[in-house]
Amino acid sequence: MKTQWFWQAGALAVAMLAALGCSRESDRAPTSSSSSAGSGDVVVYTSVDDVFARPICEKFQRETGIKVQLVPDTEETKSTGLLNRLIAEKARPRCDLFWSGDPIRAAILKAKGVSAAYRSPQAAGLPKLYSEPEGHWTGFSCRARVIIYNRELVPEGQEPKSVLDLQDARFKDKACLANPLFGTTSMHAAALFAKLGDDEAQKFFRDFAANGGKILSSNGEVRRRVAAGEFAVGLTDTDDYNVARLEGKPVGVVYPDADGMGTVVVPNCAVLIAGGPNPDNGRRFIDYLLTPEVEQALAESEAAQMPVRSGVSVPAHVVTLDQLKAMEIDYERLGARLESLTKGFLKEWVDENSR
Repeated sequence: MKTQWFWQAGALAVAMLAALGCSRESDRAPTSSSSSAGSGDVVVYTSVDDVFARPICEKFQRETGIKVQLVPDTEETKSTGLLNRLIAEKARPRCDLFWSGDPIRAAILKAKGVSAAYRSPQAAGLPKLYSEPEGHWTGFSCRARVIIYNRELVPEGQEPKSVLDLQDARFKDKACLANPLFGTTSMHAAALFAKLGDDEAQKFFRDFAANGGKILSSNGEVRRRVAAGEFAVGLTDTDDYNVARLEGKPVGVVYPDADGMGTVVVPNCAVLIAGGPNPDNGRRFIDYLLTPEVEQALAESEAAQMPVRSGVSVPAHVVTLDQLKAMEIDYERLGARLESLTKGFLKEWVDENSR
């Protein structure tokens, strides 16, 4: 979403990187012989945008003295890249915890035996709706899937109200969404299949393409191109909308399907990795992520995330969960559904419509 940070692995020593707060890692994660094996380290993989995750990690490091080695995902392969990496490293884990930007990847890790159960004492104040019952992942601050629109291209009163409106003739050649094989768009796609059924969901995607709808590389690109007036409407996340709002772009937002299916709510998830090199520090970092202070910090940041616990104060522009109608989602079942879709219909649809 925001400008991504890239580093050449080996261009700088880990000791030099540590001076920046959280150690910055690219494609190379620490091995058991590296400094991460010591008691003063924790290795965090995250699909959350670096610009939002890093300040949280730096604050944890200052308060605890535990060095955080943060490994972010790329914008284009958001969630999927690190998911595949964690699965590949299962026999010899190099990571202590996965800070996932959505619960679907967390559910897949549980199903593949990559995660470990951990019930943090900080989870006591969190609603069980957004967490896995056995403790394999715990949900906290949320984003929502929203429709953004360019106010200069969409007349007042003609704003889309439903995701299904993106296939409407008034938005012919003017609608976009991010690649549904990755990130929160993939979760949104799986949720539509669960809610609408296969036939209706497939019809939506086919009609979207037939109406001239375009597949873009990421939610961030959806934000940028709708804000620039290249598209009238697009599907993205609330944090992307908030960035456009702060930039003063002529963009409005709709929390879709308030009168129908509801809005897809996407909680962050803290996942302890089974057999990680620093399990105690991994648990300690999860405890920190689940505090009210972190939820408040994420609400006050450009991410404008919605706390899942009650009583956390938020800025006026942050919509709270009790102000919207959330789509009913079985996050655990959605993980298995997503895997089949990204190998079947969605992959075929993307291949056919990305030419």
